[in-house]
Amino acid sequence: MKKKNSTTILFDQFIQELPSNFYEMAYEFKAFSRARSIRSPLQLLEVVMLYCGMDFSLRSCAGQIAQMQGYISDTSVNDRLEACVPWVKAMLADVFGFESIVNSGLLRLIVIDGSTVQEPGAKQTTYRLHIAIDLVTLTFHQVEVTTDKEGEHLDHYKLGEGDVVLLDRGYNQPKTLVPFIDRGGDVILRYNPHSMNLFTRDEEMEKINWQEKLDQLGEKPAAIPVYLCYDGKRIEGYVHAIPLPEKKAKEARRKAKQRAKKKGRTASKRVLYISGWVLVFTSLPLEIIDTETASDIYQVRWQIELVIKRMKSLLNIDKLRAFKGGKLAELYLHGKLLYTVVVEKRANHQFSTARTGMVKKRVITPWRIWHLITESLRSAIVSCFPYREKYKRDAEKSMTERPRKRKLQTLPETIFELIYSCQKRDLSVY
Repeated sequence: MKKKNSTTILFDQFIQELPSNFYEMAYEFKAFSRARSIRSPLQLLEVVMLYCGMDFSLRSCAGQIAQMQGYISDTSVNDRLEACVPWVKAMLADVFGFESIVNSGLLRLIVIDGSTVQEPGAKQTTYRLHIAIDLVTLTFHQVEVTTDKEGEHLDHYKLGEGDVVLLDRGYNQPKTLVPFIDRGGDVILRYNPHSMNLFTRDEEMEKINWQEKLDQLGEKPAAIPVYLCYDGKRIEGYVHAIPLPEKKAKEARRKAKQRAKKKGRTASKRVLYISGWVLVFTSLPLEIIDTETASDIYQVRWQIELVIKRMKSLLNIDKLRAFKGGKLAELYLHGKLLYTVVVEKRANHQFSTARTGMVKKRVITPWRIWHLITESLRSAIVSCFPYREKYKRDAEKSMTERPRKRKLQTLPETIFELIYSCQKRDLSVY
């Protein structure tokens, strides 16, 4: 494979984490057809990373290219980037290794959650990121991008037999839970009695009244056998009920009142009572996970929140500049995810002995390692476009503002006259 002279050793390391045929894929997915202002698929990838990885604007991307090889407009950069969407998506799928995922039945602990991204100026959700990580290694399993019209549910993920999935309240959906468990998977789920019914595990199969059931426990932890039902199928499971300490229970009830007030309602006694408990539903038998373990493992679900925080604070995945429905928005999100996964893979390769996973005697978190890798990659990407004096004017032209009604501010004419007068008498620094 031919490589441009501008490619640095560090960017070569970036490329090593991509599919080996990424160059050929650029032609296959029509991201690149012939050399013009952007001269090769490799240089096109570098421009994609300027825009998606480093958050350069289109005009800044144009200036970066122009300072190395001559004038290119931001419109041309826009057109070339828009053509890259299928290519970037294909590389991302390959890097995640979706094709190699098999229904092996082997144990795998997965934690799932979602995050939102807003377009410029928006206050509501524009896109959703559906994120799954391996709970042991804390590495990405999968990330999917959808619009705000798609809610959170298990069907977004490639899961199968042997997978044990840790889920938050938003996934209390029998229509996706039951088929997944029926295929040989298992769930550990923060149970929400207000959005999903469970039934007694006896001949009557009565819907459980959770206020009554919890009241019978006398504020003691317990595992309650239940049935989860959907479409004529029933799944055996347990709800592990853990009473909150008084201080936390009081705070939980305060939040319940706030949520109800926002909706113009008053929180019922039932809601306030149940708020004083942590309820964890699992399809795993008691021999595998007891109430104490269910409580402990649900608390480590917080690790996915930290992954999302790293994606936002270090990699700016929530800083979407393009508008919903456009190809640039789609490219930005998928390109940013590609950049994110490569950062993670580089971190794992460079610091393979660091105990960043959920292992015993854990001594380091991934945050500082990610930070180190991202700074190295930023330098690598920029150094692919070295400055050349002869193209200085081209770079200026590429970054020049478009004509607009509101002109860029300048000094008043009288100030220019003052400066000119001082220049003639050698009294000006200008």
